[in-house]
Amino acid sequence: MKRTVLNVAALFFGITAFSQNIQTVTNSKGPVLGYSADSGVKILTIGGNKFKDLNKNGKLDKYEDWRLPVDERAKDLASKMTIEQIAGLMLYSGHQSVPAPADGFRAGKYNGKLYKESGANAWDLTDQQKKFLKEDNLRHVLVTTVESPEVAAKWSNNIQAYIEGLGLGIPANNSTDPRHSATVTAEFNEGSGGQISLWPDGLAMGATFDPELVKKFGNIAAQEYRALGISTALSPQIDLGTEPRWYRIAYVFSESPELTADMARGYIDGFQTTVGNKNGWGNKSVNAMVKHWPGGGPEEGGRDAHWAMGKFAVYPGNNFQNHVKPFTEGAFKLNGGTKEAAAVMPYYTISFNQDTKNGENVGNGYSKYLITDLLRGKYKYDGVVCTDWLITADEPKSPGGFAGKPWGAEKLSIAERHYKVLEAGVDQFGGNNDKGPVLEAYQMGVKEHGEKAYRAKFEQSAVRLLRNFFRIGLFENPYVNVEETKKIVGNPEFMKAGYEAQVKSIVMLKNKANILPIKERKTVYIPKRYSPATFNWWGIYTAPSLDYPIDIEKVKTHYNITEDPSKADFALVFVKSPHSEEGGYSDIDVAEGGNGYLPISLQYQTYTATEAREKSIAVGDPVVAPNVHDRTFKNKTSTATNFTDLLTIQNTYKAMNGKPVIVSVTASKPMVFNEFEKHADAILMNFNVSNQAVLDIITGKYEPSGLLPLQMPANMTTVEKQKEDVPYDMETHKDSEGHSYDFGYGMNWSGVIKDARTEKYKK
Repeated sequence: MKRTVLNVAALFFGITAFSQNIQTVTNSKGPVLGYSADSGVKILTIGGNKFKDLNKNGKLDKYEDWRLPVDERAKDLASKMTIEQIAGLMLYSGHQSVPAPADGFRAGKYNGKLYKESGANAWDLTDQQKKFLKEDNLRHVLVTTVESPEVAAKWSNNIQAYIEGLGLGIPANNSTDPRHSATVTAEFNEGSGGQISLWPDGLAMGATFDPELVKKFGNIAAQEYRALGISTALSPQIDLGTEPRWYRIAYVFSESPELTADMARGYIDGFQTTVGNKNGWGNKSVNAMVKHWPGGGPEEGGRDAHWAMGKFAVYPGNNFQNHVKPFTEGAFKLNGGTKEAAAVMPYYTISFNQDTKNGENVGNGYSKYLITDLLRGKYKYDGVVCTDWLITADEPKSPGGFAGKPWGAEKLSIAERHYKVLEAGVDQFGGNNDKGPVLEAYQMGVKEHGEKAYRAKFEQSAVRLLRNFFRIGLFENPYVNVEETKKIVGNPEFMKAGYEAQVKSIVMLKNKANILPIKERKTVYIPKRYSPATFNWWGIYTAPSLDYPIDIEKVKTHYNITEDPSKADFALVFVKSPHSEEGGYSDIDVAEGGNGYLPISLQYQTYTATEAREKSIAVGDPVVAPNVHDRTFKNKTSTATNFTDLLTIQNTYKAMNGKPVIVSVTASKPMVFNEFEKHADAILMNFNVSNQAVLDIITGKYEPSGLLPLQMPANMTTVEKQKEDVPYDMETHKDSEGHSYDFGYGMNWSGVIKDARTEKYKK
């Protein structure tokens, strides 16, 4: 922030003023205090120490006293809060974009006008944000896209200044889904790919097999988050990747419980630890909300629970306990002083037939057995539990539609759903900006349990939530210095570290006759890649295109380019793993008399599911599909939308007439390699990192070191035969060189990698 002129009195009392009317006060043996000059907050001086009088009562309350233990402060504040204020604290906002767009679920207005018509600054608060902050007492805000780091910082400061003068002066705990990955693919990484250091994410990070690298990432990412005004990470995703067809498998670390637990521990230690502080917590810490309890990986048939078609997680291998391990052995057993993840998010899924106490099949966020009996009781977790987004909202009109996800509670009212969530032991509602249903649920609790008991229950949740504010210093100084933000976020040092991690995540699967690396200046043929017309996560249409898949100008710094394969020394083909547009469900199939359920294929060629289950394990859509009693997709057919990728490889192989063909695969899930592996002399696999990193391996600037975090299936038959909840249970592809594409496999210039990582993490 730009300094403004200070008066003599301000200098004398150690007060520094910045733009946006934000002032800081220095304690000689305590924290720096930050406050807005416009909020009405005064500074109290007691025994030579300075404190913020947040509730403006002229005296120092326990929650304002930074010398006291966190729990004492949290309990004091919770006791002072009204039920309306606690209800607001229990809300977690819908997705906020800075500035707000004109339409979609992130839309907002400024003084009743759209942003471009309003004359507002990009960092101004929307009408909707002011409402949920002031009227609904909301204090947890989910940030997605931002115009720039500077705009994000100013917007965060505006939020803090706006609410600092309200009520008890509770600041905002701003949060984000992962935003360091190189590509934006869905609502849960919508802020990715911006002006911030770019790192491997999910499977890409898992492919490094390096928990210390993940810890380094967490430390750097935390610095960037705090500089943006973000204090909670809605990550890491530590579900096990045991179901290869699952849409969100791209964002897990691996199918290994042991590797995933270690990666989770490193990630959370990196984010939550303020180095040098005795208990780990401090003003450089970022709360980690680990997800998704108790593991969302074993989705039946690979269909995802964001949609009703995928609401069930199944356990045909009776392997529930392994899916819990990344939490109990990783996220809840940190090496650092913070000890455990600050918060936990259950997934949308119904963990089918896993409630051994009540026999209830409801979404994980509704399950008293999973939250109270297991998480709270057996595993002694007393941090925040927050639902996944919109589990209390109404479901769509079709199992394939995108709306609320009240799985197992479809017939309850919205208020009744909130009450059931509270009774399960959950503290917070993701994606709800409205305190009304929480207050209705409170009255239901008073009626059933009495006001004293339910007030105590609400205060208990408030204490859990407030700990995550106090521990990281938000009550002392929630503001960020914009000039520092511009220096920190995406600085060259962080960018370099992220890029080198991307390179480490790339897996070399094949290198026939040691064709790689190619260091000499040779001539390369790179076919353009056809991208079919698609609809993205939000249903937005993208027209088909035919373009080079990599920046050709960067390639020219290493090789000569030709569009004639006969003149090339080698070919470099970029493809993506097979993608199914429907994701396992089609309304067209329903219109034609089917049940709507289709196979999710991991191969390019048309696939018919002759080996699929005769009858699905789980079923039930009491509102939108009450007549569907079986979700099988046996004998149904699907074709990958990008089947032309296979044709490109085959035709390039033919055109090169025996000259080397290198295939670079960008994968979002496992895939069947037997369709084309024989047509490739070398294969490099990455999990959504930059093609520049791939090029740097091909040219020999870096040596490949990545290992497969998942098995690569030999065919679709083994995919159908494997059990959704069991790791390592597929027949793997064996290539022309005799190598099996199994968990932990990868090559460097010397051959198959065998090192400390492969020794430690075995099947």
